[in-house]
Amino acid sequence: MKALVLSGGAGTRLRPITHTSAKQLVPVANKPVLFYGLESIAAAGITEVGIVVGDTAQEIRAAVGDGSRFGIDVSYIRQEVPLGLAHAVLISRDFLGDQDFVMYLGDNFIVGGITALVEEFREQRPDAQILLTKVPDPRSFGVAELDDEGQVVRLEEKPSQPRSDLALVGVYLFTPAVHEAVRSISPSARGELEITHALQWLIDGDRRVASTIIDGYWKDTGNVADMLEVNRSVLERLTPKHEGSVDDLTEIIGRVRIGPGATVRASRIMGPAVIGPGTVVERSYIGPSTSIAENCRVTDSEIEYSIVLSGSSLEGVGRVEASLIGRDVEITPAPNIPAAHRLVLGDHSRVQISG
Repeated sequence: MKALVLSGGAGTRLRPITHTSAKQLVPVANKPVLFYGLESIAAAGITEVGIVVGDTAQEIRAAVGDGSRFGIDVSYIRQEVPLGLAHAVLISRDFLGDQDFVMYLGDNFIVGGITALVEEFREQRPDAQILLTKVPDPRSFGVAELDDEGQVVRLEEKPSQPRSDLALVGVYLFTPAVHEAVRSISPSARGELEITHALQWLIDGDRRVASTIIDGYWKDTGNVADMLEVNRSVLERLTPKHEGSVDDLTEIIGRVRIGPGATVRASRIMGPAVIGPGTVVERSYIGPSTSIAENCRVTDSEIEYSIVLSGSSLEGVGRVEASLIGRDVEITPAPNIPAAHRLVLGDHSRVQISG
């Protein structure tokens, strides 16, 4: 069995972070989201992995390499334009050959991995198997409709009037039957080859599409709110470890990991939180659900429920929360200038200004 990991796409919902960085490499608990997926694939016993890349190919290659650090053998498949998930399968035909495979969206996060799912697929071997989970607003997802016996009967991509609240999770398992399906469908109204259309093609052809409803933790980390929530979830499972320097004036409460070469002075850190290697924290408060990457500096500041990427600094800025801060960012207080109003008013205007 092989794996196909999708790591193209522009990551528009995470801009401006993704103007300069692949969305799959934004870190959760100081580890790129993509790495969690690759580790899950390796844990399921799959070693041949194709990674579909786009404009951020160079960055993905630099981070993942040949895959040996994960115990896998990685091949890279170039997708010149992101034309849908089914298109990714179409262009990966030579890599996939006639083997079964799991398709994993590189910016998705599933607690507990996929080992049980892969084992179930190997035992029952339907033509395709999908993961479903209940969501409050299914209009942003592929949506599945099940019959009274729990069989998948219809799939729709981002429907305006969803027939159910069951959304497709970003992990799919296929036999080679899917190759005929992706060749047979036409682009959708948005110009993409939708994987939901390929799955529907299989269903309409009396092929077996099985489903598993998961009630565990899953997130598409495509926006800031979900990224922060995944970070919180991962940190809840953090194993405390202090490898840096912590002075006697510092108070550490709960599960906190401090990386090698990090320095913490006269501060309060309330876990779960992680402080990356080489980072300096002085006279500051680091609150729960916060990940600060390597070589950062936090001085005379407070930060909570946030992610700070490498090389950034917060100096004297008071309180920051629910924030995603990119690489090499400098945050300092605004200059203390008198408040003033600048107005350009037309004739006969009426304006009320607070004191």
